[in-house]
Amino acid sequence: NPALFARVGLIYLLLMLPFFFGANCIGLTFAAFGRSSGRIYRFDLVGSGLGALAVTIVLFAIRAEDALRLLPLLGALAAGLAAWSSTRLATGMLVAAGLAVSLVLPGRWIEPQVSQYKDLARALDLPGAEIVTEKTGPIGEIAVLRSPQRPLRHAPGLSLESPVSPPEQLGLFVDANLAGAIARYEGDREALAYLDYTPRAAPYHLLNRPRVLLLGLGGGAGMLLATRYHDARQVDAVEIQPAVPRLLREEFAEYSGRLLAPKSVQAHIGEARAFIAARQAQYDLIQLPPLDSFGAAAGGLGGLQETYAYTLEAFEAYLGHLSEGGILSVTRWLRLPPRDTLKAAATAIAALERGGVQEPGRHLALVRGWKTTTLLVKRTPFSRDETAKLRAFARERSFDTAYYPDMPRSEANRFNVLEEPYFYDGVSALLGPERGRFMERYKFDLEPATDDRPYFFDFTKLGAMPELLSLRTRGGMPLIEWGYIVLLATLVQAAVLSCLLILAPLAALGGGTHAKGARGAVTLYFLLLGLGFFFIEIALIKRLTLFLGHPLYAVAVVLAAFLVFAGLGSGFTPRLTERLRGRRLGALDAVGAAIAGFGLMYILAGPALLNAAMAWPLPVKIALALALQAPIAFAMGMPLPLGIARISEGASELVPLAWGVNGCASVVSTVLAALIAIHAGFTVVVAIALALYLLAALAYRRLPAGDEGIAQGREASPG
Repeated sequence: NPALFARVGLIYLLLMLPFFFGANCIGLTFAAFGRSSGRIYRFDLVGSGLGALAVTIVLFAIRAEDALRLLPLLGALAAGLAAWSSTRLATGMLVAAGLAVSLVLPGRWIEPQVSQYKDLARALDLPGAEIVTEKTGPIGEIAVLRSPQRPLRHAPGLSLESPVSPPEQLGLFVDANLAGAIARYEGDREALAYLDYTPRAAPYHLLNRPRVLLLGLGGGAGMLLATRYHDARQVDAVEIQPAVPRLLREEFAEYSGRLLAPKSVQAHIGEARAFIAARQAQYDLIQLPPLDSFGAAAGGLGGLQETYAYTLEAFEAYLGHLSEGGILSVTRWLRLPPRDTLKAAATAIAALERGGVQEPGRHLALVRGWKTTTLLVKRTPFSRDETAKLRAFARERSFDTAYYPDMPRSEANRFNVLEEPYFYDGVSALLGPERGRFMERYKFDLEPATDDRPYFFDFTKLGAMPELLSLRTRGGMPLIEWGYIVLLATLVQAAVLSCLLILAPLAALGGGTHAKGARGAVTLYFLLLGLGFFFIEIALIKRLTLFLGHPLYAVAVVLAAFLVFAGLGSGFTPRLTERLRGRRLGALDAVGAAIAGFGLMYILAGPALLNAAMAWPLPVKIALALALQAPIAFAMGMPLPLGIARISEGASELVPLAWGVNGCASVVSTVLAALIAIHAGFTVVVAIALALYLLAALAYRRLPAGDEGIAQGREASPG
């Protein structure tokens, strides 16, 4: 579609322009004041870090579209400061212009537009549908939708045998994706019978008045099932979106039957893993509901998202918080060929084996409906009485028992008939002696996700990619993990555009006063620095997401701290160079040793330290995160100004090239780091970054320099 490509090109252009001119300003400053590169880079990084922190704070106070109005004013202030030395009138005019643009900018230009492919956009197409309330914030955009003419019917996996239909519901959307439904409840227990006709109800038929932990509140369906229908003794619900329990307590309290009012019910704001780590309580039932929408799951759009609730370490933690005879229940959308369910089963098997269980197959059961599956995992083996109850539950609701101990294969495919009993065969293969061979030959990646590689929803196998792509025109589109394809496409675009933006200036420079080798050395050195810097930064953001409980906190803390400390290190560069002048150990030797040492400490001790401190209060965890980042960030702020100062002496015309190469590398590195993490984990990303810094140290000695720069280079380069 040419119009679509034109629109995408326009978006690229709009996003590129501010960065293009901003980078021009910094590059020109470096070119004009190369000897002061340490101070310039210090203020650039410190300003970026403080900006990351400030925008996070601002977003808690005002809407995102209102925050955008601040940008023209900030740009005008920067331009005004640049013009201050020549004329104050120009400064005043620039500031006035920025303020005017901020005030008159039409709201429709900056208001977020919901993609037509998101759940909320499709729901709004229903006749009479309307949004009844919205809550905005940096954690997420919450919308509650009412559809009086075409009633919502959200009950994942609902059996066709259900004696009652779902009651009136309001759709709950988080960032325009369906996150559940708020059901009207007026005290009639029998009106909730539909919830008992979903696979997620299975564990309640094996337990009596259980103590329940819900890892996700959503619209409250799990809470209704536990408290109002099965009379659970106690229920704790952990919800990462603060607005969701607030809506159920306040605006929709009467509508939902005061769901969160009983003393036996507690809704906790936080991340599931952090909550588990801080609790000593034992639960009879821990439930992971499918809070993602089926559309997102079927489209393979979650593969790029770190999901720490489904890692091997998470399953071990859940099992460790189960009472004797307690059950871990994991409900997932049914996808064919099986992916989510089998990966969850593989993770549960590995967790049981790491816990010393000799026969994990006796601790598993799987119920399959027509839309969802529920995997049950016990610390103790399933008894015959429990499997009999599970079979009765499934038979009455026309669900299939896809697996339980000693189950015959013929029982796995009776009601919701598939061509083959894929789920039974898959679980049996994962429990059998040929598990490794089965997982190797399977078209999708079923290896358990780990905290170092927390991509549970990434099922991509590169070897199977050509075959799956060949099926896209024959109904095979749902087989393709499109999130991974988008990431690859982004990497290709970033690499191609970066090469064009680097090679074009190189060609324009012509022969100049320096040989191609000099320009090549500059390109290589600053390319390695850009890749290494952002590899470590991205890895820290991803790992601290689990530790701090939310990506927003991790991004704010890492960007603010990392950039500020790197800026301080950059400002310290001239002093370090002066102190090491005349010594055999040069500045870059010392900096490289520091980066390598702190990087190795992070690889060897960082994960264990973060896990040990998982239950600490958030302010204390932020302080620990700052302490872990400060030393390595301080050292990583020095190599770039060292290189800029060196080439400024004898090849000042190459300074803009150096800055441009570093900037392009930073764009490519963010995408490349994510790809490497998906396949190999964050530890490998950090290890590669350390190797890149070592290579940069070798490239440093080939940088062009004047007489003074050569003298400094002899001090700074190895040997």
